[in-house]
Amino acid sequence: MLRWTNLQEIPSGFGPSVVTLGNFDGVHRGHRALLGTVVREAALREAQAVAVTFDPPPLAVLHPDRAPVQIAGLEHRLDLMAGTGVDAVLVLEFTEALAAQTPEEFVRTVFVEALGATGVVLGSDSRFGVRNSGNIDTMRELGVTHDFAVIELHAVGETTAGERNWSSTHLRRLLGDGAVAEAAEILGRPHRVTGEVVHGHHRGRELGFPTANLGSETAGLVPADGVYAGWLERLDLPLGDPERRLPAAISVGTNPTFDDVPERTVEAHVLDRTDLNLYHEHVGVDFVARLRGNVRFDSIEELLTQIGQDVDVSRSLLFG
Repeated sequence: MLRWTNLQEIPSGFGPSVVTLGNFDGVHRGHRALLGTVVREAALREAQAVAVTFDPPPLAVLHPDRAPVQIAGLEHRLDLMAGTGVDAVLVLEFTEALAAQTPEEFVRTVFVEALGATGVVLGSDSRFGVRNSGNIDTMRELGVTHDFAVIELHAVGETTAGERNWSSTHLRRLLGDGAVAEAAEILGRPHRVTGEVVHGHHRGRELGFPTANLGSETAGLVPADGVYAGWLERLDLPLGDPERRLPAAISVGTNPTFDDVPERTVEAHVLDRTDLNLYHEHVGVDFVARLRGNVRFDSIEELLTQIGQDVDVSRSLLFG
């Protein structure tokens, strides 16, 4: 998959293409349905399938006080988008100047002149252009002007919890509640945060349960405090390496039993392993199921007993 970060990187005369536009935060099943439609429409038209997205997201520039943490980091998003079969992704830096463009200016400059769009796939609730003044009807009018077809995609998806569309907003609520299993229904996979393994207090190793401690610069929305079963993926190792994806019990929070962890941390203990040295590795932590909330224990013995139980439950959930 081609990746561009500005219009100048797009080859002259690129196209024809079928294009879509969005933040694609999380690249959940609704997003993949949209991108899958782009791929199919591009194949029918013997065109390139292209997605246009933004970094930072528009809300982070226009209303930073209201901007939520991104569900997935940019690199993870791009990897997930590559898995949908799109041929290229254009990641535009969202600036005040870009925000000031009219819908016509944006579509003409990006879709028509840079990408040679012959088709545009757009969700029925999509907005674009200055003050979000463009919508699906605007895109149809521009399609007539610039000779491209517009394919409208209505919201799709429903979770087992009720009549809800697959949406990033609902996904954030679930992760904020620690409902990672329900979030996986929308994502189509376990939720992941990524980061570099750094030195912590080394308390886990002293207790017999060493942990990979992600630094403060994690990418992705960290779910609610608690203990989870999941996986640790060593992203620096090649795909297929048996040591790349490892089962883990994961702790999120400030560790209330001790008083020297003022900030929330994500720590993953690889099950039944004390021989790993993961410092400075780039890893992904996948959350499969929430086991419990955080508890302050009165003694180290009580803590160790509970950790042992958490490890046993994690092993059972991950391996059946």
